[in-house]
Amino acid sequence: MRILVFVAFLLTQSVYGQYEILSERDRATLRDEILADRFNNLLPELMDRAGIDMWILISREYNEDPVMRTMLPAKWLNARRRTILVFYRNAANGTIDKLAVARYNVGENIQSAWNKEEEPDQWKALVRLIKERNPKKIGINTSDYFGIADGLVKTDYEGLLKALPPEEEAKLVSAEPLAISWIETRTEMEMELYNTLVQITHDIIAEAFSRKVITPGVTTSDDVVWWMRQKVTDLGLETWFHPTVDIQRSDEALKSHIESFSNGYKDKTIMPGDLLHCDFGITYVSLNTDCQQHAYVLKEGETEVPSYLADAFKLGNRLQDILTDNFVTGRSGNEILLKSLGEAKAEGLRPSIYTHPLGTYGHSGGPTIGMWDSQGGVPGTGDYPLYPNTVYAIELNTTVRIEPWDKDIRVMLEEAGFYGPNGFRYVNQRQEAIITIPGN
Repeated sequence: MRILVFVAFLLTQSVYGQYEILSERDRATLRDEILADRFNNLLPELMDRAGIDMWILISREYNEDPVMRTMLPAKWLNARRRTILVFYRNAANGTIDKLAVARYNVGENIQSAWNKEEEPDQWKALVRLIKERNPKKIGINTSDYFGIADGLVKTDYEGLLKALPPEEEAKLVSAEPLAISWIETRTEMEMELYNTLVQITHDIIAEAFSRKVITPGVTTSDDVVWWMRQKVTDLGLETWFHPTVDIQRSDEALKSHIESFSNGYKDKTIMPGDLLHCDFGITYVSLNTDCQQHAYVLKEGETEVPSYLADAFKLGNRLQDILTDNFVTGRSGNEILLKSLGEAKAEGLRPSIYTHPLGTYGHSGGPTIGMWDSQGGVPGTGDYPLYPNTVYAIELNTTVRIEPWDKDIRVMLEEAGFYGPNGFRYVNQRQEAIITIPGN
């Protein structure tokens, strides 16, 4: 844990008041230590839970299996040639073999198990390794519903089948439950990092929604979007999707869900009295954030957000509470969705819930809890159960009638939340009041 203490120190220094972003070298060190912890302490547990004692991942350079990408060390930006990873779990002995049927060690965690001079055929070398260990089940990354767990491409699948003797081919099973659990499960080291990552995300939004960036009557919504993109780049970070900033105002009708989600938002000049909303996330040391918050531009004579907007925002928080109170181990995403929608409607809310797993990928593996256009449940990914030690983008909205505006508005919120053995918590708090931006 020595490096973790070192990292914690670095991440509490001032860059823009609070945080210093790690150098590329220190990020690589942290990434590889996180990987070592995951391989040695997490993977055996996940393989036992899935009932798969051998897991084979096959990829070629620039066409990597999404799961393999999360296993590559910091200095490997891509697979090399054809890379075959083999994990063998011997639960009786309490051991796990981490091997590569490749010309190279894959970092320090996965050792090369192929001597091409002795056996020129890579597929035959793989078969020999399998026979030596005689697994009961061989998991491969195929999946009908989870794209992340469906990374074995046609050519490599056909090559594997051609090479395997019938008795070994009969052991092949989908590694879907193992692949998804690897992608979705977070370790203590990762959660330490996640706390800071979410705070950085909040800080960027807070600066974007301030007079440092916004001059009412001059600055446009697209100006703020590109400021956020540039800020991420200037901090040495990345973003996994293009941010959005949209405006709701008293004299414009509320857009439909399909218009909002499919057509995006037009570039508009920000004015006093506007209710702003952003959707923004960053990537750092292989983890991702996804956050939506609101701000209000004060009109002349106003010193705070009008009460009717503040009250509407509280209904968004209430919908969050209803949803996260229904996080129970073993419940499917669809069960959580339908129970939450029913309870929210019983309280008079007009809810829409589209919460997704968050972590190694922005739209990650795990239970889908609704989509904006699938409020009756999502077949396949919505049937997957909730497990502890997982992170979600608590993404949803509620429509609220604003009488002074004589129209509906939509309170759209998204925050990173962690579900663990002790229940649900936000990774690093949530927005509980609309940000105010002085109008002049």
